Amino acid sequence: MPKRTRYPAGVPCWIDSARPETEAAVAFYSGVLGWELADQMPPGSAETYFEAKVDGGLVAAIGSWDNGVEGVGWTTYIAVDRADEAAERVRAAGGRVLVEPHDVLDAGRMAMCADPEGATFAVWQADTHIGAEVVNAPGTWNWSNLVTADVEAAQRFYGAVFPWEFDALEVGGETSITVVVPQYGDYLETIDPGVRARHAQGGAPPRFTDTVAWFEPLDKGGPRWHVTFSVADADEAATRARELGGEVLVEPFDIPWQRIAVLRDPDGATFTAGQFKPPT
Repeated sequence: MPKRTRYPAGVPCWIDSARPETEAAVAFYSGVLGWELADQMPPGSAETYFEAKVDGGLVAAIGSWDNGVEGVGWTTYIAVDRADEAAERVRAAGGRVLVEPHDVLDAGRMAMCADPEGATFAVWQADTHIGAEVVNAPGTWNWSNLVTADVEAAQRFYGAVFPWEFDALEVGGETSITVVVPQYGDYLETIDPGVRARHAQGGAPPRFTDTVAWFEPLDKGGPRWHVTFSVADADEAATRARELGGEVLVEPFDIPWQRIAVLRDPDGATFTAGQFKPPT
């Protein structure tokens, strides 16, 4: 996959996870996803921030800091032009700003937020750190989706905060709401020429190349942003997760174009492992 050099406003751009201790998570994700992790904090620092790489490109991070969120999980960052203005839009639309906008050294400026249902996310104004450099390849972040009890209210909130439009997509007899950033595909064409044509030839729905996320109905896990990692083999990922102290919440099964499993790491953070599996 081509390396990303920037993210247009409104496109999810980064994920990380805050934990009281990082040792178990570092060992787990290294073993399941093949990450190479290195602590970016100075020697002697009270905190850690392990950035993960796959094939030399940044993909995610695990750190030990207070991000203002209860419990352990994965945070999805969404690119914005101005973090302070995005935080004000969050408030105006009925959400909360959990951590006020602040600079992260010279990497960028961020704020931690929650939507009206309590699902947490971050906004990211990039400086030297644009976000994930490699996505959609085995071992990397593939997708984030919002699990929500009120899809229509979620559309109103997020549509007021980000330059998002929404389409209805039928998958397996169920309707999902896809999140579209118009002209995002134009950017993808600059780093991956022909991507629109390949999607169309594969039977993708209109505006698929401009799609950046989706909304799905609430399950028993509560409102949240849920992440999917690409893997070469979903069954192997589930086996490795068990071996390394995690749990398999949903055994591997097939859906159109993918084989997926829902996993939980040793600290309790859940995620989906997705294997690209096109029709034969």
